[in-house]
Amino acid sequence: MKNKNVWQAVKFTLFSASAGLIQLISFALLHDVFKIPDYNACYLPSLILSVLWNFTFNRRYTFRSDGNVKRAMLLVALYYVVFITLSRWWSTELVALGVHDWLIEVINMLVNFVTEFLFQKFVVYRGTIDTNELAKKEQA
Repeated sequence: MKNKNVWQAVKFTLFSASAGLIQLISFALLHDVFKIPDYNACYLPSLILSVLWNFTFNRRYTFRSDGNVKRAMLLVALYYVVFITLSRWWSTELVALGVHDWLIEVINMLVNFVTEFLFQKFVVYRGTIDTNELAKKEQA
């Protein structure tokens, strides 16, 4: 059981890192290439792209869930309603304090990484972990 949890955390970390790259690249394009001056106008689209990527791969390969996709996505969307609201609030405060946009982005990504793993493992996929065809093949 312990090794399974460690492997889950490793997979989540790797998929989150790839989602983080998508978020950083899209943020860089909006912020540095297209010169969009508003932090939130760069942050939200980059976060949405990252979430879609992360949800898709973690559902299939990390948590290996065959649970209801609509329910899982709704729960993730609710998580992000809270996370985006809070992160936009503290990001706005940090921008007003003169904290660099890139540092704020990294802080948001780290907070998101930890809280999303916990939320997905213990709320979204609770009771449906290791129920998809990949998990069943491995168990056979």
